[in-house]
Amino acid sequence: MAHFFDITYLIQTVGLFGIFAIIFTESGLFFGFFLPGDSLLFSAGFIASQGLLSFPFLLIGCIVCAILAGYAGYWFGRTAGHKLFEKADSLFFHKRHLEDTRRFFEKYGNKTVVLSRFVPIIRTFAPIFAGIGEMEFHRFSFWNIIGGILWPGIIISAGYYLGRLIPGAERYFLPIVLLIIIVSILPGIFEWIKAKKKDKNN
Repeated sequence: MAHFFDITYLIQTVGLFGIFAIIFTESGLFFGFFLPGDSLLFSAGFIASQGLLSFPFLLIGCIVCAILAGYAGYWFGRTAGHKLFEKADSLFFHKRHLEDTRRFFEKYGNKTVVLSRFVPIIRTFAPIFAGIGEMEFHRFSFWNIIGGILWPGIIISAGYYLGRLIPGAERYFLPIVLLIIIVSILPGIFEWIKAKKKDKNN
């Protein structure tokens, strides 16, 4: 089963602690936006359903890492995040990511900290932007903990119970993961299109 999709091979290669490291980096460190998040969690849950990973350890570990990553991003934003606005675009950073996150905050307010968990790239920069904007720490903590529980909880459980409940689920694994990837990037594409239209109209 290790080779029927690259991400499953990645998971079995890096193991649980590798998964935790990826989730932490992708969820709160600005250079981690390119790492897999949703697809990794779903795939890890699916692999756990096959008895190759510990489901409780996987779930608890990813929740803890997601929450801690949120705090890391927040404190980075509070202490040094403003420097990102001065940083030139590079292979691993584009200022448009901050602008996309700013618009997301304007649209959804404090709930962005939760909702952004389910949107790639925005997920990485939301806690940083919360720190830059000096969101009250207790308010950020409330939303960060909720988001840190819901995101891995829902996606890992979906992968796990799909693998447990559907006979021969591995046959459908690849199209499901591809669908998750497509659905997860759609909000970013829509925001990009809206931003382009807005710039054109201006």
